[in-house]
Amino acid sequence: MSGIYIHIPFCKQACHYCDFHFSTSMKKKDEMVLALAKEMELRKNESQNESIETIYFGGGTPSVLTIDDIRLLIDKVYENYKVIENPEITLEANPDDLDEQTILQYANSPINRLSIGVQSFFEDDLQLMNRAHNSVEAKKCLAFATQHFDNISIDLIYGMPNMSNEKWLQNIETALSFRIPHISSYALTVEPKTALHKMIKSGSIPRLDDDLAQQHFYILIDKLQENGLVHYELSNFGKPDYFSKNNTAYWLGKKYIGIGPSAHSYNGTSRSWNIANNSLYLKAIAENQLPSETETLSKTDQYNEYIMTGLRTIWGVSLEKIETEFGTKYLEYLQKQSEKFISDNLLEIVNNVLKTTKKGKFLSDGIASDLFLLNLD
Repeated sequence: MSGIYIHIPFCKQACHYCDFHFSTSMKKKDEMVLALAKEMELRKNESQNESIETIYFGGGTPSVLTIDDIRLLIDKVYENYKVIENPEITLEANPDDLDEQTILQYANSPINRLSIGVQSFFEDDLQLMNRAHNSVEAKKCLAFATQHFDNISIDLIYGMPNMSNEKWLQNIETALSFRIPHISSYALTVEPKTALHKMIKSGSIPRLDDDLAQQHFYILIDKLQENGLVHYELSNFGKPDYFSKNNTAYWLGKKYIGIGPSAHSYNGTSRSWNIANNSLYLKAIAENQLPSETETLSKTDQYNEYIMTGLRTIWGVSLEKIETEFGTKYLEYLQKQSEKFISDNLLEIVNNVLKTTKKGKFLSDGIASDLFLLNLD
């Protein structure tokens, strides 16, 4: 077992690009916290006495909870699961929630890692995204947080409409000025049914420029590596000893339990997910029911997932593992499909491990899909 993920399905307001599950109404927040605690009890046998190494509060916006809410949920993990001595306990938080008093409360709690949703240090970007915080709050919360937390990650978004390379570089340099040991950075993407999708469709903001996003991506890689951050996963950079243990476990195929509406779980052979509806989730938990669906993964599904996650990371795809766990046919298929990407210097084989080159990193998801297979079971 690797970890427990706890989904907090509430936000103060909806960001224009977000398609995660959340509600902007806080009316059922207290009821939800108790339901999350109850789901942990209902599922305690799933861990099979395996140790929990990470606890991760995601969302939504977990920092809308009170410190008492957070402590209650952490206590419930300890009550119902076997937890290692020093687990990584991460809380996602937004800058507008992180005043000095709140940061001190977190520092005096079991939380030992903050993941802060900065996204940009420029006011016009934050307004376009409809973020709840402003640039001053972003910088102020980092000044406080770095005094009390050693392990901090921030999120930054690139590929914003009309964002120049120079402006993007300023964002990166501002983040580095706070000596942040971990940065997660994502290209702005347009998801269906989001406000951003409607704004682009109506012409109120320009369409996103893939070439610009790619330029930003390589600026990001070069600048962060110059400053000692390792590009260990497509969207994640960390100084040695500061890689996210929670996310690394996902990419390495470890088991995890997802608690809360829309949360996903994985046990090595099957994947399950809770209903993405707060009211239906609360009703089911109140009736001692788990509102989830389960999918058993075929050998081909597991192969495809390993290809997708492996190519996103510095650990790559082990050809030995492919042959040992999936068989010779899978290995031969992978080698054949990889040939054109190796010829184009997008993939390379180093010590019997298939990896993306620097040139291929930005295209890794698309490359992975070309290496997928439909069925060899």
